[in-house]
Amino acid sequence: MFSVGRRIQFGLLAMLVATLRVVALPPSPDVVYGELFADVQRTHVFADQKTFPDCVARRSAAEVNAAYAAERDRPGFDLARFVAQNFLVPAESRVATRPGAELRAHLDELWPKLTRPADAPRAESSLLPLPHAYVVPGGRFREVYYWDSYFTMLGLRESGREDLIESMVANFAHELATYGLIPNGNRSYYLTRSQPPFFALMVELLADKNGDAVLRRHRAALEAEHAYWMDERAPTRHVVRLADGTVLNRYWDRGTTPRPESFAIDEDAAPASARPAAEFFRDVRSAAESGWDFSSRWFADGKSPATIETTQVVPVDLNCLLYQLERTLAHARELSGDAAGAAELRALAERRKAAIATHCWSARDGFFVDLDARTGARREALTLAGVAPLFLGVATPEQAAAVARTLREHFLRPGGLVTTLARTGQQWDAPNGWAPLQWMAIAGLRRYGHDALAAEIARRWIALNRDVYARTGRMMEKYDVEDLSLAAGGGEYPTQDGFGWTNGVLLKLQALYPPR
Repeated sequence: MFSVGRRIQFGLLAMLVATLRVVALPPSPDVVYGELFADVQRTHVFADQKTFPDCVARRSAAEVNAAYAAERDRPGFDLARFVAQNFLVPAESRVATRPGAELRAHLDELWPKLTRPADAPRAESSLLPLPHAYVVPGGRFREVYYWDSYFTMLGLRESGREDLIESMVANFAHELATYGLIPNGNRSYYLTRSQPPFFALMVELLADKNGDAVLRRHRAALEAEHAYWMDERAPTRHVVRLADGTVLNRYWDRGTTPRPESFAIDEDAAPASARPAAEFFRDVRSAAESGWDFSSRWFADGKSPATIETTQVVPVDLNCLLYQLERTLAHARELSGDAAGAAELRALAERRKAAIATHCWSARDGFFVDLDARTGARREALTLAGVAPLFLGVATPEQAAAVARTLREHFLRPGGLVTTLARTGQQWDAPNGWAPLQWMAIAGLRRYGHDALAAEIARRWIALNRDVYARTGRMMEKYDVEDLSLAAGGGEYPTQDGFGWTNGVLLKLQALYPPR
């Protein structure tokens, strides 16, 4: 038997050619079903706005649309009944718990329950088929999600599931070759945006175990990822040039309409904004590309979603991830014999590193912050995005020491680190804590020798996860790190359980910090 890695290997030339064959992007359900889609979402046929975009039509879209046009004005027409007759409604990815199961056993049992086999293409579905198995987060999240998957992989390694790590990386390489980006998730309605670019870290994770052949194998995919974020292959505008000529990046969704998976929510929110609806919708969508949907981090007034201005923010964490991508791609080029190309990428990475250390550093706060894309000025809000320069080795030792002090003084809570210092009701604000941000902070502090604080954060987070599991039998998407007796809140949907990245980070942390 060949390993998954061997089965998914391609010759470098074949992969380079494949990355140039980007297909026409399949249309989103709101485009496919037009008035029917809008009517279903506006009348809330389903409690969750994501349900209808995930439905699969029982016949062709043309037939469904024709039937709707013919029937909708008839007396007694029932829209909910029409949908039930014409669509298959998806189930949530619920995971049954085994009463009394020890937590580690439960986590290992979750992987098969959250794993999906390779997809068979299905007509009239928004699902973008993937050629290899993958792990979903759980609950309403029935597909693979980009940045979630890196943190899930940390736990898969602890569970000895290297096969799933390899197959998921291969899926993301497939998406880059097919669509020119790794979409938010493998749905057609996510093709206007990506998510925080963790692909390079996934490749490095594999290379740490399997050697440099991994980097050579995935060079073409890394090239495609970099091209997407540098606006070289798609009609995006991720690149920002500051007044002094510094080149950095921002989040930018190509769409200017309501998100299909939150259609009525976005439509209802738009009138509160003083800006044109198209600009408002783009900034909402771009916040979804950030993964932080939603947070005061993106609000002009730090309070209200009506003032969202995501595309005017230069995020410190995004640029640290792109620094890592450039370093990883440079290494892949060097291994492939492209010394000049490697040198070019390394120079670009070093310029980015210097720009982050200079422009995003607030000496007053002892912390890294985002920038205003219009003025280049530092934004006031302190958020856990400020740990990314430690996580990815961008900070100086002096800056890392200051960040450690700020974390302890302002972010540390009984259950771990709080996401921001603002309480707005948004899910990426206080009092919530999220597994990926805990890991980035802990790993970053360890990288710079601040082991005691890293251990303190880890043990508080582990204790919170274990306590909630003991009380509920569930692993949650997010947690209230301030009042440990409460469930996390905020967001456009109820807090989900499952949960891929929480499980992954907890498994990794328990390996580093075994119970006393």
